[in-house]
Amino acid sequence: MSTNQQRRDAERRRLQRQLEERRAREAARKRFTLIASIVTTLVVIAAVVVVVVIASSGDGKKKNFTSDKGAGGKLSNASSPSTSAPASTPAAQPTPPAPTAKCANSKSATASFDGVTVGNATNLKKEPKVSSKGGADPTNLLCQDLVVGTGKEATPASTVTVQYTGVLYKDGKKFDSSWARGQTAQFSLAQVVPGFTEGIGGAGAVAPMKAGGRRIMILPASLGYGSQAAGSIPANSSLVFVVDLVSVDG
Repeated sequence: MSTNQQRRDAERRRLQRQLEERRAREAARKRFTLIASIVTTLVVIAAVVVVVVIASSGDGKKKNFTSDKGAGGKLSNASSPSTSAPASTPAAQPTPPAPTAKCANSKSATASFDGVTVGNATNLKKEPKVSSKGGADPTNLLCQDLVVGTGKEATPASTVTVQYTGVLYKDGKKFDSSWARGQTAQFSLAQVVPGFTEGIGGAGAVAPMKAGGRRIMILPASLGYGSQAAGSIPANSSLVFVVDLVSVDG
């Protein structure tokens, strides 16, 4: 019969294999997106060059297209300044991303946060009961501390031992739970999805967790599995994790 350590090692290897496969798929998607973006940019640049060359050639022949006999006004309309977009418009200014939300605190037995409800919220001896009726998908990592830990603080490169429950933000459907497997999970935060790394290890305005803490984390799809489906997780899904940080091991 396998010992607890052997089961943990097997679980860690399984998680690492899944993460490697998902990271490989995500890397392939990013490469395709980058190539498509480069090709599109080159096409646009080529079109602009052609337009500039044609306009320059026409200006060299006649200064006023409206005086060109037989033009019927078409050349004048094509070269009218009103058809060219101004160099700077409000729409051309990029919209800055919304700031990442700081972690709020909750001390109640049942906690609600941005469409997510958690029962057994502060009892670390019991599996949290998580439901979700999320509205619009978040654009940034959102979190709420249910229990603030007092132990060792995690970093984005830490190896940690956790208990967790994961559900879909849209409808609360559970897709994973270490509680259901009857054992904790141990892994490096450098080898999991970005939202898990940032939500536990800390990033931006989100403080890192400390051992002994429990936190709700709402991940946008960009910090989860992106446009790739992963098992029972549909593509472009926002995810909810309720994580207990049991220990920071490295």
